[in-house]
Amino acid sequence: MKKTILMLTGLFLLGISTARADHDKAVSIAQLPRVAQQFIQEYFAMEKVAYAKKERDFFEVKYEVIFTSGKKVEFYRNGDWKDVDCRYATVPAGIVPAPIMAKARELYGDVAVLEIDRDKRNYEVKLTNGLELTFDLRYNLLDIDD
Repeated sequence: MKKTILMLTGLFLLGISTARADHDKAVSIAQLPRVAQQFIQEYFAMEKVAYAKKERDFFEVKYEVIFTSGKKVEFYRNGDWKDVDCRYATVPAGIVPAPIMAKARELYGDVAVLEIDRDKRNYEVKLTNGLELTFDLRYNLLDIDD
């Protein structure tokens, strides 16, 4: 009996935490962190925002902004950008670190970046030629993927 109650309590708590973990909420641009607002103003001032949301997953909070053009930017809790996906357009030049762009052009000539993603360990860039390059935080090339 004791084991059954303990198991049911565990399942109940697991159900509550799972339901709480996936929580998305629509927000306005004014509700984004100041750093994210400045980033949008600097690099996407001419874009019209279609939707912005705050995503909460267990211990992580992030923001996502989708523009009417289909471009998308994800931000960490503090407003630093996490992912910039411009689909069929190129990522604004000021976002891509110069050493990454230089290495991409050294290897593949006149290519541009369609998407860039960064985390605690590396940068991943998707190029117009279909290749994806992975760099460490010191901009050393780690991997090339097609």
